[in-house]
Amino acid sequence: MSIATGSIRARLERSPCVSSAPCRIDLGGTIDMKTIYLPMACLSPCTFNIAIDLPTRVTLHPYREGMVKVSSRGFRDAEFPAHEAPFAHPLGLMFAVASFFNADGIHIKIDSSSPPRSALGGSSAAAVALVAAMAKAGGVSGRFSKDDMAITAHAIEEGVALVPCGLQDQLAAAHGGVNAWYWMQPGGSGICFRRQQVLTEEQMDAFEPCFLVAYCGIPHESKNINGKWMRHFISASDRNLWRYIITCTHNFIDALGKLDVERAAYWMNEELSARVKMTPDVLDEMGNRLVTLAVGTGCGARFTGAGGGGCLWAIGTPENILALKEKWTNALKLRKDACLLDAGIDRQGVSVDIS
Repeated sequence: MSIATGSIRARLERSPCVSSAPCRIDLGGTIDMKTIYLPMACLSPCTFNIAIDLPTRVTLHPYREGMVKVSSRGFRDAEFPAHEAPFAHPLGLMFAVASFFNADGIHIKIDSSSPPRSALGGSSAAAVALVAAMAKAGGVSGRFSKDDMAITAHAIEEGVALVPCGLQDQLAAAHGGVNAWYWMQPGGSGICFRRQQVLTEEQMDAFEPCFLVAYCGIPHESKNINGKWMRHFISASDRNLWRYIITCTHNFIDALGKLDVERAAYWMNEELSARVKMTPDVLDEMGNRLVTLAVGTGCGARFTGAGGGGCLWAIGTPENILALKEKWTNALKLRKDACLLDAGIDRQGVSVDIS
């Protein structure tokens, strides 16, 4: 792929380009890393996620020739000469995506509907949205399927992070909906996953009153806990728990596909218990309080992403979720910035608009 220097800026001078991609809530995470899913391929390892309608929006504007500027809520604006931005910068992932597309003379504005570092996959959603916007503005969007957008964003993010990164966040952002992702040895096309749509449109309508998402009021740090999980797996100290996590995820997906939310809640709690055995710090004080309230109300609960702060989500019958909503609301008042999030299911995935 080759995009001429300045071509994206020239296109943007006619009209800005706006793209959007959703965040996600999940179960079975970290299994989407090759370190884990390849040695356990005989168990058909899988992860699960729901794209939620808390979108990350990216807008591209023309800017000074030779420069790239990035603005994002919660970060100081940054600008550097094209191809000279430090990728270790807090906004380095966005600069790396811009460099991939040979962008020059652009201003990238990022507006996220989710709290910063809330373990909802916001940075991955931003990267997918930016890939989509750059491809459209550069006139090469025909070369990017939704899978391609996710894989490109993931490859750039993993390269910048200098640590293994899973792919499920980018796939949720690209596709939207309620999906299971089955991980396997890459084939000739390089694709290493199979998508299973867990709920139909009609089932999604019925399921929306059955889940709840809360922000615990403090940001998470995924590298710390993810790093522990990876080290434990490599050392074989918790291999039996990883096998059980895969079993729990399979059973959760099967139950939810039948809209048996009570059975799904049971397997969600089982998966969480296995994670807590491996890393007790995956839940902080607020997280433990919310989980206790959920279980006591007949619901399932789990942290999002790698936990250690950020968000939790719960699943249960509409009646139990309604009761839990009141309990969680009162508990969250004990911490500044903690709150329930108004989150439904995103059906569309990544989208882009340019005149």
